[in-house]
Amino acid sequence: MNSAFSPALLASRAASGIRRLLLAALLAAVTISGVVLAAPTAALAEDTIGISGQPAGADGAPDGRTRFSYAADPGQQLSDQYLVSNAGSLPQTFTILATDAFNDDAGDFALKPTEEAPTDLGSWVRFENGDSRIQLELQPGESRLVPFTVAVPDNAAPGDHSGGVVASVVTPEAQVKIDRRLGTRMYVRVSGEIQTGLAVGKLTGDYSGEWWNPLTGTLKLSYTVENIGNIALASNVSIGANTWFGIPLSTQVGDAIPELLPGGTRTYETTVPGIAAWGYLNPWVKLNPFVEGDDATKRLQVQATTRDAVVVAMPWTVLILLALVALFIGFRFWRRKVDAQRAAAWIEYTEAEALRKATAERASGADPLVTSSTGSLASRGGTDERQA
Repeated sequence: MNSAFSPALLASRAASGIRRLLLAALLAAVTISGVVLAAPTAALAEDTIGISGQPAGADGAPDGRTRFSYAADPGQQLSDQYLVSNAGSLPQTFTILATDAFNDDAGDFALKPTEEAPTDLGSWVRFENGDSRIQLELQPGESRLVPFTVAVPDNAAPGDHSGGVVASVVTPEAQVKIDRRLGTRMYVRVSGEIQTGLAVGKLTGDYSGEWWNPLTGTLKLSYTVENIGNIALASNVSIGANTWFGIPLSTQVGDAIPELLPGGTRTYETTVPGIAAWGYLNPWVKLNPFVEGDDATKRLQVQATTRDAVVVAMPWTVLILLALVALFIGFRFWRRKVDAQRAAAWIEYTEAEALRKATAERASGADPLVTSSTGSLASRGGTDERQA
C-alpha cells in the first residue's frame, strides 16, 4: 500500500497532468487563432465593386434615356453627357471609353473589347481630354458627369452607325485581371439613302415522329436571318406549315429576333408541334421587321419578307397499309389469272381428248354419228310400216 504513494509515482502523475493542461491550452490557442484569422476574411468579403452609368442631361441628372440615339448629317457635331458613379465600397479607377458595336457569333449586340481601338462610331467620340477614352478616380458613392462630343465625318456612309459608351473597372483577382464593364448603346443615323430589309437566307426543315402514329409529329426548322439594309432592325416572326393545295397544318408560332446591325446575321432554330405526316410539307417563315428603341423619329415602315421550303414526311403506317392492300389486290388478280389459265387449259384438254377419241373410233371403222343416224332411220321405218 505504501508503494502506491511513492515519490516516483507521484512525479509521473504530475507530469501526465501537466501534459494534459498543455494540450488543452494549445487547442484553445488554435481555436482563438482561427477566429482571429477569419475575421479579416469576412471583412474583405464585404468589399464590393459597383459600376453605374447612364445618359444624363446638362444639369447632371439622369434623363430617363436607355441609349444614346442621334440623327445627324455628314460633318455635323453633337454634344451629350454620361453620368458615371462608383456604386461599390472601394475607391476605383474608372476608364470611360467609346467603342464600336457588332453582332457576335450568337447574333447578340456586343461591344469591342476595352483594349481594341474603334474604327467606326467609337472613333467619332471625344471626351474632355480630346481622346476616345478618359480615366477617372472615384470614391465610393461618388458620381461624375462626363461630357463628350460626336463628330460625324464628312464621308460617313448613310444609315445607322452603332457603338456604345463603356465604363470599365479593372481589378486584380487571383493573379489575373478582371475587366468589369457597363455599356450604354449609342446609335447615329447619318442622313442619305436609307435601305431597310431583313432576308431569310436559308430555311431547312426536319420532320420527326412515331412511325406508327402519323398524326402527331414535330417539324424542326432552322433559318438564317441577314440584315441586308443599312439600319439596325429587330423583327417579329411568324412560323407555320402547309401541305397539299396550301392547306394549313398548324396555327402560327410566334417568335422574335433581337436587333441585327447592318450586315449582321444570325441562325435560329424552332419547332412546330402537332404536324401530321402528309408526305409533302411546306414550312414557311415570315419576318415583320421594325426599328427598335424609344426614339420615335427613327421608326420606319419596313416591308415584310417570307421564305418557304419543302420537307418530305412519309406516313409510314399509311404506306404500310397501302402496301398490304396492294399486295392483296395483286394476289387476287394473280389468282384469278391463274384460275382462268387453268380453266382454259382444262377446256382445251377436254376438247382435245374428245377429238382424240372420235378420231380413234373413225380409224376403227365405226362412225358413231352414222350408226346413230341409221338406227334412228330404222326405228322410223318400223313405225311407218306399223301404221300402214
